[in-house]
Amino acid sequence: MASPLRRMAVVMVAVLLLLVLVAQGAAQLRTGYYRETCPHAEEIIFRETARIIRASPDLAAALLRLHYHDCFVQGCDASVLLDSTGANAAEKDSDPNKTLRGFDSLARVKDKLEKACPATVSCADLLALMASDAVVLAKGPFWQVPLGRRDGRSSTAASCAGQLPPLCGNVTRMVESFAAKGLDVKDLVVLSGAHTLGKAHCPSFADRLYGGDADRALNVAYADRLRKQCTGYDGGNVTAEMDPGSFTTFDTSYFRQVARRRALLRSDACLMDHPFTGAYVRQASTGKYDGHFFRDFGESMVKMGGIGVLTGEQGEIRLKCNVVNSS
Repeated sequence: MASPLRRMAVVMVAVLLLLVLVAQGAAQLRTGYYRETCPHAEEIIFRETARIIRASPDLAAALLRLHYHDCFVQGCDASVLLDSTGANAAEKDSDPNKTLRGFDSLARVKDKLEKACPATVSCADLLALMASDAVVLAKGPFWQVPLGRRDGRSSTAASCAGQLPPLCGNVTRMVESFAAKGLDVKDLVVLSGAHTLGKAHCPSFADRLYGGDADRALNVAYADRLRKQCTGYDGGNVTAEMDPGSFTTFDTSYFRQVARRRALLRSDACLMDHPFTGAYVRQASTGKYDGHFFRDFGESMVKMGGIGVLTGEQGEIRLKCNVVNSS
């Protein structure tokens, strides 16, 4: 049996190799990628995304979440957008992805792009840009999105197993989950700040409210309020705001919720259990470092957006984001 030190060494080597691959992939992306081939691409995407968010402000969170879930499984290749077929269950139909939304919005913008510049802009780049635009439209930071991703040709529900950060994970599991994708502890706490947007379904946090697993670290009054909202372990389609009172605005109030033991998910609450992430939460919760967080968020999003990208002649440029091109 391998010693703990040997196992640790093997894990560290694997993580280092992944970091190299992520850096190489991200290095092949660049800003202004469509300047010659589709000069108005980013303008079209922003205009259409603005219309979508104006009509349904809660879709900002949905679009950002789509990009996260895409990148953490098989890399940022838009595989999360592919439909299942009779012979294959796709990523979008895996248990962690069944509450994803925004697919119709992606399709709507993709149709506009195809009319302007046929077979030019990838769905993976579209997803990255719409996520960025959604944050800006929710009063969050702007960052330059490096482009040049290509779309994957495969998507399986089975590939999601163990790839997405666990909502009920402790801080050790969360750190390991991010490290497996080439992201560090700072990326973990910064990207968790995206939970300033959106809502969560009751089953995703019910374990903190009921039974022997009830979380005593959760603020008592807040827990009581959540129990009244969810009315049971299942909770059906009932949701609760991730950042109460501010769930459509991208700001640092999420960190104040976490610091006050009012984090909705265990994966958010556990940030207080690590020296670095806990210190970051406490600093951001003061409201005096919004500019720092905004800058950090853009940097971490660029880093995440480079995970496992396909470039050059790899993959394809899908004409429809939900199906691969005909061969």
